[in-house]
Amino acid sequence: MREGAAGLGCGVRISIIVPAFNEERLLGATLEAIGRAAVAFERRGWEWELIVCDNRSTDRTAEIAREFGARVVFEGINQISRARNAGAAAADGDWLVFVDADSEPTEELMEEVAERMAGGRVLAGGVTLRMVGTPLLARMVIGCWNGLSRLRRWFAGSFIFVEAEAFRRVGGFSVEWFAAEEIEFCGRLQGEARRLGRTVEILHRHPLATSARKVELYRPWEMVRMLGRAVFSGGKSLRRRETTELWYDGRR
Repeated sequence: MREGAAGLGCGVRISIIVPAFNEERLLGATLEAIGRAAVAFERRGWEWELIVCDNRSTDRTAEIAREFGARVVFEGINQISRARNAGAAAADGDWLVFVDADSEPTEELMEEVAERMAGGRVLAGGVTLRMVGTPLLARMVIGCWNGLSRLRRWFAGSFIFVEAEAFRRVGGFSVEWFAAEEIEFCGRLQGEARRLGRTVEILHRHPLATSARKVELYRPWEMVRMLGRAVFSGGKSLRRRETTELWYDGRR
């Protein structure tokens, strides 16, 4: 497929990739939401596939994924970058859509994504977020993130769409990062978009509903401690598993 060709008429194939580590509690709702939302692709005559990367789960994650008709691939090293890359390596779509296992995209969001894909101008993109029923402070933090995301065109890892060829050209997600890997990835994609005369865009008309479980599972001081480490280490702490416990300590 030539550069920018993925938006031409029918014959487009979309690969939806869900990285999952011990996600038996939320995965079913996510996959059900994806199935409903993917109607936006079907209306255009586009094919889509669902891939779940089981990132060394010890629960029913893989079983649940198969129950929903997903193709399950396994990544034995527990790291979000590796899980997304493993899913992408198994995909044969013209476009890749990464959805976290605790997030529920809507048909309206997928329709907007399809419009960007079909237009040929956008190389990759993300979406703003919303959390329902969270404390005021958490909603304020999400609001600040959404503003920063749109200003800097930074992806939230919960939902990313990217042309498959571009993903492979920039080398996918860096395995040097255990957190904030989507921002580092975004920087490389922005450079690629400039080279091609295309854009990276953050959609905001239909925010992604994503889980508030980190707010529920972690105390504010734990979050502040991790953020403080990241700031005072110049981001180096985000490259170590032991200092990114909000993602890797197993709480679900």
